[in-house]
Amino acid sequence: AVVSTQSTGVQRSLTSRIEGCKWWSYWERLKRLDLMSLQRRRERYIVIHMWKLRHDQASNDLKIEFKDKGRIGFNAEIPPRTKSSTNAHQTMYDESFAVMGPKLWNILPATINRLDDFESFKRSLTTFFKGIPDEPPVKGYARRNSNSVLDWLRDGGRSRSQAMTLVQWRSV
Repeated sequence: AVVSTQSTGVQRSLTSRIEGCKWWSYWERLKRLDLMSLQRRRERYIVIHMWKLRHDQASNDLKIEFKDKGRIGFNAEIPPRTKSSTNAHQTMYDESFAVMGPKLWNILPATINRLDDFESFKRSLTTFFKGIPDEPPVKGYARRNSNSVLDWLRDGGRSRSQAMTLVQWRSV
């Protein structure tokens, strides 16, 4: 789901009032101020909640299952979709936590999704997310995709290891 443009507008407006930032684009302000867009922060929170589910630190009411896939780490099972659903219901399914949580979790490299220490996990996750372009949809700006981490890593069909290489390269 896309974070409302109204909420993004508040962050965009506030960051433009910081001394010395007025003439930077919103995307440039995010980068230079070392901030994540609201959409990226929401996706990060979803992944953090998935970590809590995997470690039994939150109630797993949706019965999300994690399977050890060896060298690629733990995968979360994505619930099957109903073939007879309408387009509107399909969109709700695609945007639900039960689907978005596992999809976001499954893009993490094993070096991150295998971490058992919560603080280490959050630090590594933040580094991983900050290595991915963060250009949220904003009125008047051309955009390449929806800005979801999923879209950025899906562009070019990157694997987890290629995604990690991309992130390591960008953080140099």
